[in-house]
Amino acid sequence: MSTMTSPANPPATLDISSTQPIPFARLVAVELRKSYDTRAGLWLLIAIGSIALLTEGIVLAVTVVQDEAMAWGDFVGAAAFVTSILLPVLGIMVVTSEWGQRTAMVTFALEPRRPHVVMAKLITGIILTLATVAIAIVVGLVCNLLYGAFQGGADWTFGFKFMVGFIITQIFAMLGGFALAALLLNTPAAIVLFFVYRWVLPGLFALGSALMAWFSNIAPWFDFQSAQEPVYDLTVNGSEWGHLIVSGFIWLVLPLAIGLWRILRAEVK
Repeated sequence: MSTMTSPANPPATLDISSTQPIPFARLVAVELRKSYDTRAGLWLLIAIGSIALLTEGIVLAVTVVQDEAMAWGDFVGAAAFVTSILLPVLGIMVVTSEWGQRTAMVTFALEPRRPHVVMAKLITGIILTLATVAIAIVVGLVCNLLYGAFQGGADWTFGFKFMVGFIITQIFAMLGGFALAALLLNTPAAIVLFFVYRWVLPGLFALGSALMAWFSNIAPWFDFQSAQEPVYDLTVNGSEWGHLIVSGFIWLVLPLAIGLWRILRAEVK
């Protein structure tokens, strides 16, 4: 027998019209906690710090023994080179952890506004990048103090342009991994593709430019790694701006746009 619902006793409903949306700052705080709340994320952060310390220790020992001239900026640059290798992996894991660990359903059920979640992840990646930059600067400062103690004096040359260029290129490194992660939504695939893009493609571009004259004219428009070189000391000018913008659009903006479209439409399982 079917039961008829009388108008006087309507079915119970959950009214959430007056519920306040989750504040964006809370989303960022949650994403920050998730970046170190898993074994993979925690060990990656530990690895970045440990490798930076090990590299700086080796550089300090070699320069002191060989009596090489070093400045504060040189020590920071050595740490920057190492951290820029692993920072993209950090950006990748910020995005793909939801899909690899199958927690996307929980995340998007609690916060159905997917663009807000993606933006919170992006802000988290930038915050972690700036924290890594700060660590590299502090480690470089300590190494320069030790260098000065061993050598009888330290060179504190750093330079405002180098500082700004250093931060920009580190953010570019993280964004490269973030964009490919949004495009693929798979941690191993995004890591492999990024390292191909970061370390293999520049060599292929250089080889093609050396063998084919016509290719040397178009390669700068596709080689985002080479296009970033003038950014290190903020000397970008003329056609270098065009190379940076076009190659950046190809390797950052386009993958990120397609990845965002995919995240917004992906079926969460």
